[in-house]
Amino acid sequence: MISVFDPLRLGAVALDVLAAGRATAGALAARQQVRLTKLLDATVRGSPLYRERLKGKALGDLTLGTLPKVSKNELMARFDDWVTDPQLKLAELRSFVADPQRIGDSYLGKYLIWESSGTSNQPGVFVQDAQAMAVYDALEALRRSTPRTLQRWFDPMLMAERIAFVGATSGHFASFVSMQRMRQLNPWMAHNVRCFSILDSMGALVDKLNAFAPTVIATYPTFASVLADAASGGALQFLPKEVWTGGETLSVAVRRRVEQALGCSVRNSYGASEFMSIGWECSFGRMHANTDWVILEPVDERGLPMPAGLPSYSTLLTNLANHVQPLIRYDLGDQITVRHERCECGSSLPVIDVQGRRDDPLVMAGSNGRPVTLLPLALTTVLEDEAGVFDFHLRQRDDHTLVLRLEMHGAQAQSVVTRCRAVLQNFAATQGVVPIRVIAELGQVVPKGRSGKAQRVVARQNPKRH
Repeated sequence: MISVFDPLRLGAVALDVLAAGRATAGALAARQQVRLTKLLDATVRGSPLYRERLKGKALGDLTLGTLPKVSKNELMARFDDWVTDPQLKLAELRSFVADPQRIGDSYLGKYLIWESSGTSNQPGVFVQDAQAMAVYDALEALRRSTPRTLQRWFDPMLMAERIAFVGATSGHFASFVSMQRMRQLNPWMAHNVRCFSILDSMGALVDKLNAFAPTVIATYPTFASVLADAASGGALQFLPKEVWTGGETLSVAVRRRVEQALGCSVRNSYGASEFMSIGWECSFGRMHANTDWVILEPVDERGLPMPAGLPSYSTLLTNLANHVQPLIRYDLGDQITVRHERCECGSSLPVIDVQGRRDDPLVMAGSNGRPVTLLPLALTTVLEDEAGVFDFHLRQRDDHTLVLRLEMHGAQAQSVVTRCRAVLQNFAATQGVVPIRVIAELGQVVPKGRSGKAQRVVARQNPKRH
């Protein structure tokens, strides 16, 4: 089934994105306000949940700061009342995302669906219509990879590139859905855009990438670092022109390592299932928030605004593009810092520093006598998808032992541990790791990071790092 795409909407949004890139701060604020008013109007008219919460308040009196903040768990608990289209039912959407054959397909002929991971204890289901997808498409095509803007202008759909996505391909995740959608919309790109599972062994992944020889690789920083090691060791037989990273925090050291080993530029982005294209990196290496289409509110522990220049405890997100599934002052859980200064690139879009997911790669003993790196996104994927566990803490004790902490206890917990131990040991074996032990710690609190999100995969103290 052909995916969600409206070329007229995309054209209109693209023109506005180009104009907003150099707009004044006042013009950006005006865009925000107009779009926020439209979002609130659509929400009050279409969402029973928000009508209930805002009962007695006139639309003209509503301001963003007076609205309550919301969390994924509370919205998902009332999903059918949250969305503005009564045709959308959570039970039916759960069935849709359970089918891997439907990844990238439209739902009801007009929606794109993706699911999030369980980093906030519960996976989410997110619905995008043609308007939201037009916004994401325009932001991705026109603001990512700015050092090659002229080439992107003549080739906005990346027709001349061979793109490899290396990530989670076992579910309806935003990045994978987007890649599959691109292949559907552009059948002639089917051979130029390929997706590779991060669950494959490193040797198999390197062999597949060598055969494809991509010019662009889109992946997580942890895998980009491992790929740099493969290049340095002579295993990589091609050199990409660009590496696009996202989904995890990209450190200065990892960026430098990847650029030096692969001889290419690294372009980092900031996105989430709740808004796919939150931030883009300019030619000066600074992250700009796309505040013409998304509002970010850095807040402290009490939910009060944080001043510019200081790191937040969390961040409230308002998606101005999506009127079907309103996200208004949604607690994203990420820690950001909004910078005072305007960027030398000339854009008025604010510069932000992002403290996102910081799970560790685990270096384990390999069966061939060499160390093997287990990527954190791969470990969390097998625990979520194969064991059905989302709230956990996995700590490395040594190069043969992992400690799995769960808050549950009792007979049910023992059954869950057995399932988790089996999938972790099987995954480690497929990666070439010697047989590992998995020790369970039950009935204990899963530690959270400062932002409130759990660091779910933690390496042993003083492991070898790159």
